[in-house]
Amino acid sequence: MELSAGIKASLAGRYASALFDLASEAGTVTAVESDLDKLAEALTESGELRALIRNPEVSREQIGRVLTGMGDYLRLAELTQNFLGVLAHNRRIGDLPAMIRAFHAIAAAQRGEVTAEVASAHALTDAQIATLEQKLRAREGRTVKLKTRVDPDLLGGLVVTVGSKRIDGSIRTRLNSLAQAMKG
Repeated sequence: MELSAGIKASLAGRYASALFDLASEAGTVTAVESDLDKLAEALTESGELRALIRNPEVSREQIGRVLTGMGDYLRLAELTQNFLGVLAHNRRIGDLPAMIRAFHAIAAAQRGEVTAEVASAHALTDAQIATLEQKLRAREGRTVKLKTRVDPDLLGGLVVTVGSKRIDGSIRTRLNSLAQAMKG
């Protein structure tokens, strides 16, 4: 499994790695990954939940009860619920967003996937996404999972980031380069 040393060494990476190992042994990596997606969505949608997990005045027991109720509501797998309990007990629930990202990175590396972030001036069509995915798969030599977003500041073209590599084919960058060249 190819992982950066930063993920392995970070606190979030150690927790995510432990969860991944347990999920692998139990054969529930996909279920846990789905559960973590649900949790990430809940954190994104609820400012109150984000504030709660970072509030040092909330006791371990209180946050544990909240997480148990949330786990029941979201129908999380037993392993995921136990993981949340450990985080509450160790007062590490505030690091949950970083742990979710680290778990996804570990799972993707295990599957031989790489994630590419694509910024475009306008929303890409399904056909454009499929073509881009195919070209990136040929370039990277492994499965590429695309995350797209719209950035109107680009004016046109794309900016693709795969790991630490960036392919900038935006009109904004080309215009900036042209302006620099004209300044001499």
